[in-house]
Amino acid sequence: MSASQGSILRLSPADEVGVALRLLPAGVGLNGPDGGILIPAADIPQGHKIALVDLPAGATVHKYGQAIGRTTSAVAAGGHVHSHNLAMAETAAAYEFGTARFQPPAEEGRHFRGYRRRNGLAGTRNYIGILTSVNCSAGTARMIADQFRGPVLDAFPNVDGVMALTHSSGCGMVLGSPGAEVLFRTLSGYARHPNFAGLLVVGLGCEMLQADRLIDDTVSADVVERLVIQESGGVRASVRAGVELVRQMLPVVNRLQRIPIDAAELVLGMNCGGSDGYSGITANPALGVASDRLIGCGGTSVLAETPEVFGAEHLLTRRAVSRAVGERLLERLQWWQEYTGHGGGSLDNNPSPGNKAGGLTTILEKSLGAVAKAGRAELREVVDYAGRIRGPGLVFMDTPGYDPVSVTGIVAGGANVVCFTTGRGSVLGCRPAPSIKLGTNTELFRRMPEDIDINCGEIIDSGVGVEEMGARIFARILETASGRQTVSEELELGQEEFVPWQLGAVT
Repeated sequence: MSASQGSILRLSPADEVGVALRLLPAGVGLNGPDGGILIPAADIPQGHKIALVDLPAGATVHKYGQAIGRTTSAVAAGGHVHSHNLAMAETAAAYEFGTARFQPPAEEGRHFRGYRRRNGLAGTRNYIGILTSVNCSAGTARMIADQFRGPVLDAFPNVDGVMALTHSSGCGMVLGSPGAEVLFRTLSGYARHPNFAGLLVVGLGCEMLQADRLIDDTVSADVVERLVIQESGGVRASVRAGVELVRQMLPVVNRLQRIPIDAAELVLGMNCGGSDGYSGITANPALGVASDRLIGCGGTSVLAETPEVFGAEHLLTRRAVSRAVGERLLERLQWWQEYTGHGGGSLDNNPSPGNKAGGLTTILEKSLGAVAKAGRAELREVVDYAGRIRGPGLVFMDTPGYDPVSVTGIVAGGANVVCFTTGRGSVLGCRPAPSIKLGTNTELFRRMPEDIDINCGEIIDSGVGVEEMGARIFARILETASGRQTVSEELELGQEEFVPWQLGAVT
């Protein structure tokens, strides 16, 4: 049997498993990282794990030099290590606080061309938003926005679009409850988002969350209007009135021009969806390099998805600027463990079936790859879902792992550009913030070329260094912030993906 070269990647000398860099056929000898020959007993798909040594039942298995689970049965060297023989294992972490703080090197003179808003914030897009206070006004908002699709905006080249932001709540909530406060934070965050130059808030009139609550002095938009259906003569009359209000906004918004703005005013949201075995090797660490570079410019990066740092939180507490910041992260993880337990599940219900098909077995393994998005910078703050992001530096936002809900919270917090890594092929958009899609593997890029902005699979296939790929991502962030469209923007994705997190009782 012949041996293959360059087929297995061992991420740390302490690892008992390697990652298959291509399909490893059963019975075909492979050169192992330690020089021996490994013979897979069964086909091992690309991105999946292969045992580098004999593993007895109950053995702790390491990847990235960190524990990812325990074997449920013995696995011979060359065996496929996955859900059939590897399971989640509770690990007793010894938390350290602030022992691995790192400040990225300063970079000066980096700029993008953006919009300066009346509240002083910097926008990367020039949208008109139609924001609903309650689900009862959703249909009206959509009918207004639909009148401004297609060629009707050709006469207004500086207007990026008219979009409706609708949701399924706004009434029937317990006032002052966590669920009501989360919704209000989310809607208020979008109302003041700097990528809106025009804002129309549409309410019904009798709802619990009144439209007027969403309009205050923090709103970024240059033109702000309100419309209440019960005051305006019903749905048809409100649609006519809303269309006229948007028509009046268009020339005002169109007159706004991009100007040079320091990169320090960028707020980068980071998320991953449809992750695979390559995510923690290619796209996520490369995004971490770009994140560190932005922070070196004085900018802000936001890591999120609390359930998807479980098992890797000890790496973040070491980077916390204070014990209080690290303990705040641990407190949110404890909340999530209780929350999932009350629902009859556990945090290891994540990874998803798609994640597992891509080679990820346990949440511990997924989390270790996910935190790579945050680079090396020290962790400066932990904020609530949709909480206002105050940089500079690395911030963690407490969000679910479900992509639309997570990204909605990040954008509500003020992210004016987003990078989204995917290995299986997520198609999420998040207008009004542009979303740069980073593919983890070349096969995905070839299969879905019109849905991926950057192929990070070149790190494996073409020998591009992680630092070089990170530099490419950083350059694309600046270009995108300056107006370059992303593939999801070309398809006008991101309106239906506005999904505020729903918590608490509905009465």
